[in-house]
Amino acid sequence: MSLLRIENAGLTCYQFAALQGVPALRHALFTRLGGVSRPPFATLNVGGSVGDDPANVAENTRRCLAALGFGDGQVVTAHQVHSNTVACVDGRHAGQIIPATDGLVTDARGVVLLLRFADCVPILLYDAEHAALGLVHAGWRGTLEGIASRAVSAMQEHFGSRPERLWAGIGPAIGPCCYQVGADLRDAFARRFGEQAVATNGAGPVVDLPRANAIALERAGLQEIEIAGLCTACHTDEFFSHRAEGGRTGRQPALIGLAG
Repeated sequence: MSLLRIENAGLTCYQFAALQGVPALRHALFTRLGGVSRPPFATLNVGGSVGDDPANVAENTRRCLAALGFGDGQVVTAHQVHSNTVACVDGRHAGQIIPATDGLVTDARGVVLLLRFADCVPILLYDAEHAALGLVHAGWRGTLEGIASRAVSAMQEHFGSRPERLWAGIGPAIGPCCYQVGADLRDAFARRFGEQAVATNGAGPVVDLPRANAIALERAGLQEIEIAGLCTACHTDEFFSHRAEGGRTGRQPALIGLAG
């Protein structure tokens, strides 16, 4: 796995080396650095429901889109509700917010997908065979409810994607080092994903959300899965973390799109 830290247009983001050089494909897992928001949303907050000034949110979003060569009218995003709902979108949805959705898939050129994160797991999907892609927001609820595999199924249904030919990248998210949970949630993850997805440390039971989603993708048939291995709660200098910052923080975006 090769994850690259990139400085672009005054912003700091991470990119998977595997996707660099793919014609027309642009992606970024942005950090909290390079925006205009003030504490506790400093500085690149794109979350519109956390209490930040809407003008700051709009400017931060514009900067992220511009850094990848997209404009406001090309973005499709979602009202994220920690569900397992996945929507297929295209150019008709550009500029829209898809209601009650946590996964987006598309094969449309000139459309960029954007979702927001502050510990939950960003999952990027790419099908080189059909020039299709996906973006998923996987919190603990969505992970347990199978959003990763539902996104794969959506790409199979809408684009003819073959799971064994899909690439998946799991971006920065809260790691098992910091994600303490109750025994009931730990047991639920163990039943669904096996003991690889859970552990116990000095603070008690923990869940490995990135690993759980990787297991889900493996079970769905994917063979090429990369995990960033960056814990957002450990690195609040670079990332917003709902857990580490007591719920009073911003949201960093993940974007992926095919330039038209």
